[in-house]
Amino acid sequence: MKSTSSLQPNLMRRKSCGRPMRTYWQLYVMLAIPMCFLFLFKYGSYFGLLAAFEKYKILKGVFGSEWVGFNNFLKVFSHRRFGDALRNTVLLNALDLIFGFPMPVILALMLNEMRHRPTKRISQTLLYLPHFLSWVIVGAIAYQLFTYGTGVVNDIIEQMGGNRVPFLQENTHWLISYVVIGVWQSMGWGTIIYLAAITSINPELYEAAVVDGANRWKQCWNITVPCIKPTMVTLFIMRLGQLMGGSFERVIALKNVATTEYTYTIPVMVYDMGLLSGTSKIAQATALGFFQSIIGIMLVIGADYLTKSLGEEGLL
Repeated sequence: MKSTSSLQPNLMRRKSCGRPMRTYWQLYVMLAIPMCFLFLFKYGSYFGLLAAFEKYKILKGVFGSEWVGFNNFLKVFSHRRFGDALRNTVLLNALDLIFGFPMPVILALMLNEMRHRPTKRISQTLLYLPHFLSWVIVGAIAYQLFTYGTGVVNDIIEQMGGNRVPFLQENTHWLISYVVIGVWQSMGWGTIIYLAAITSINPELYEAAVVDGANRWKQCWNITVPCIKPTMVTLFIMRLGQLMGGSFERVIALKNVATTEYTYTIPVMVYDMGLLSGTSKIAQATALGFFQSIIGIMLVIGADYLTKSLGEEGLL
């Protein structure tokens, strides 16, 4: 039999936990909606992964279909275009990582050095805007600007005496345009986290650097960059986990019949198998998506282990 004194801390703890819920119940009700969405579409869909190991039939469902083990994975790996999809996915995402990851950092450092507040706010708004445009709109704008025959950019180049450039109608030029457009669309939004990390730096560090005679460049390189390094490492690990992913909408919005060498990626292959091929290859599409997720998890764990072995703070 527990004494009354030992029960009092537990009762006080329960009251302290229940008081915020009673006081801010409206916020908890609002939170319930995205939480239901998360559990329904993120965790509830995990049962569908069983289709990757079955001869899936829609009428029988995942619990009634015949179990075939890893046969679907073998069919996917032996597909005639699996090698192309794997190569293109890694290539496009690796280029995005190489050129897209440093840009938000550089942009955040530049915005942090702006002293004219109205100009800084206008610049941030203009840089954030592309993030809110869907890839359908971005693709339409890109074709209006960069198409070979009637593109505005090619018209300007021709009027200046140059030759038209097939930005989106030739494989190598399409690859460069794909990376540049992706960096432009995402770099402004990516600066938000870095700017938040910069604002948390102790101002006394900069004051001490000024006393020691450090200019703005030395303050940025020796104070700002090291202080946001943990944030950079965390975001790099998260980006590395997307190396086998990729944006399906981005590829579809920018692809065309003239550029087919780099546009067939794993997300496009999943779409072709899962939807365009009817119901006969749903299990193979699930197996391919499952393989893609497993590789992503392995990359995240491997990168986290490597960063910790180098003395940095990891993600996990």
